[in-house]
Amino acid sequence: MTSTPSIVDRIRSSSGSRIPFSVEFSPPRDADAEARLWRAVREFERLGPAFVSMTYGAGGSTRDRTVRVTGQLAEDTTLLPVAHLTAVGHSLDELRSMCGAYADRGISNILVLRGDPPGDPLGEWVKHPDGVEYAEELVRLVRDMGDFHVGVASFPEGHYRAPDLDHDTKYLVSKLRAGAEYSITQMFFDVDDYLRLRDRVSACDREQGEKPIIPEIMPITSLRSARRSLELSGSKLPPVLEERLTRAAGTGPEENRAAVREIGIEVATEMSERLIAEGAPCLHFITLNFARATSEVLTNLGMAATVT
Repeated sequence: MTSTPSIVDRIRSSSGSRIPFSVEFSPPRDADAEARLWRAVREFERLGPAFVSMTYGAGGSTRDRTVRVTGQLAEDTTLLPVAHLTAVGHSLDELRSMCGAYADRGISNILVLRGDPPGDPLGEWVKHPDGVEYAEELVRLVRDMGDFHVGVASFPEGHYRAPDLDHDTKYLVSKLRAGAEYSITQMFFDVDDYLRLRDRVSACDREQGEKPIIPEIMPITSLRSARRSLELSGSKLPPVLEERLTRAAGTGPEENRAAVREIGIEVATEMSERLIAEGAPCLHFITLNFARATSEVLTNLGMAATVT
């Protein structure tokens, strides 16, 4: 495997006083979407993210494309890619094969997720008969496969399958103890939820609490798509923000995207400013394979020039 920096090393070695940022891409579904992805990739390449992550379809629905595109990011750009790996629908042999495929492309950073059921992400989670039940097991599997650097997901509002926040915290700590080096949160819109998560982890296990918890931010550019993303994740908008965005969207047959977008960029900027003030280690942006919204937030923060 080609030696590449770990995510923790990369964010801790970021030069200057600017907080590092990172971005999330999704595997394209067709040629047009792939062209759009690569336009965004090249725009972000010049902005210098600490790393980029590539998501992974439920049940491995985009597995081959994910491996190919993540490999191209590693081989054809200056970006440091993080590959997603989920347990849904995969046997142990298939999971090991995926790790091998990533290693063959020089990818050593993997974000491990139990994953959501295909079809209905909020439906019943069913373990593959020859697979793993929990993300903690997947962390150990990947670590045992070789010189991989492993991250996991964390949930500021608590995972929707966890009975309460205490259980959710213990699940996260167990993944960190299994060998995960950092976590990236699910998107959220109340910074206090992130700060409380950070405090809970430190209170549960001070040593694991020293590991970076990277906040994920989605600049909202469409209320309809934001609601869909939130529905799939089991997360929610704060009522005040929901009301504000609903008013901006209007009551016409098509939402007022410009008004919604303006609020979304403003909120993402305000969240980022507070997260920086509270000592977040990195800002991780959901891009939906577009560069403009994230670039506008970075420009508001004094961290980048506007992408045209």
